[in-house]
Amino acid sequence: MKGKKIVLGITGSIAAYKAAVLTRGLIKKGAEVQIVITPAGKEFITPITLSALTSKPVISEFFSQRDGTWHSHVDLGLWADAMIVAPATASTIGKMAHGIADNMLVTTYLSMKAPVFVAPAMDLDMFAHPSTQHNLDILRSYGNHIIEPAAGELASHLIGKGRMEEPEKIIEVLEQFFASRQDLQGRKVVITAGPTYEKIDPVRFIGNYSSGKMGYALAEECAERGAEVTLISGPVSLNPVHPNIHRISVESAAQMHQAAISSFSSADAGILCAAVADFTPEECSNQKIKRGEDDLVIRLKPTHDIASELGKMKTGSQHLVGFALETNDEIAHAQSKLERKNLDFIVMNSLNDAGAGFRCDTNKISIIDAQGITPYPLKPKKEVAKDIVDKLVSLFR
Repeated sequence: MKGKKIVLGITGSIAAYKAAVLTRGLIKKGAEVQIVITPAGKEFITPITLSALTSKPVISEFFSQRDGTWHSHVDLGLWADAMIVAPATASTIGKMAHGIADNMLVTTYLSMKAPVFVAPAMDLDMFAHPSTQHNLDILRSYGNHIIEPAAGELASHLIGKGRMEEPEKIIEVLEQFFASRQDLQGRKVVITAGPTYEKIDPVRFIGNYSSGKMGYALAEECAERGAEVTLISGPVSLNPVHPNIHRISVESAAQMHQAAISSFSSADAGILCAAVADFTPEECSNQKIKRGEDDLVIRLKPTHDIASELGKMKTGSQHLVGFALETNDEIAHAQSKLERKNLDFIVMNSLNDAGAGFRCDTNKISIIDAQGITPYPLKPKKEVAKDIVDKLVSLFR
């Protein structure tokens, strides 16, 4: 926990007194803590107490003074290594689940780039209500971590349900999380992302609909787990966040090929997520092609097969992951690609699955390797990235 930056959100629960113990415990472990508290939270514990523990002003309102000075929830979202909401009331959980940004805490949550942990605190009936359980399921689906007392630790099955987990246990969960998140420490990973544009003339190109979201999610996941990431990106509107990500911007398949060949030789692994054009025009006009009376014929030639060439380069200590976006005979095509290109495993998705493929925030994949096929349900791409990186990490063990 040493050096970790933690945003601690406190809401209006009788369990708010535990936040002081949690704060002290985090600081003893070497963490830097910034507290964000709801107006209701201040009814249960005073900001003065919390500020004395953290040596930082407690943030509650959007504006700190009447002179226009304001607290940036975006900056907090970029600053933190993790956010904990403890205690989290049913009201705040509902607001987080549905994006109701009517206070500084929920606004900070919606801007958070780091993992989020939620420790519910309410009575049993409120906790058991279908609305609360539905909202908790929504938070889980967004990739948030819900921390609650394990049933085995309770005096009976019902005692403790809805009770906020003890601060010591919350700190243990965080320590285990950060320890597991460094399973790529010291590794170098090359990732390709986005489309390529193959020029026809100065204003036209052949391209595809790739947004780069899957590749960028993989880059962030690898970097968060300790890897030094080289992200070779085609033209997309995204920007990497983690400081361990070095982006190389390219446009064409030829440029991506050159960057991938150069970067992979010193890498431990490569993840080929980009939608690289298979063909490029034989000739690119130096001037805009004007409309004519006759049909326009564009002759195409194959581009370099990046996956195949890296598969031939791959040494016994390197691992290579490919992607297969298919429209028919998905498994057969993916298995053939796995073998032909010497990949360790291949991530298959299909345009026939709703919510998967280009331009979506979700994806539905199957991971195929020599042992077989592992299907996964539809998930946000950030969660899909975790599944893929978990598989990659297993190859290093």
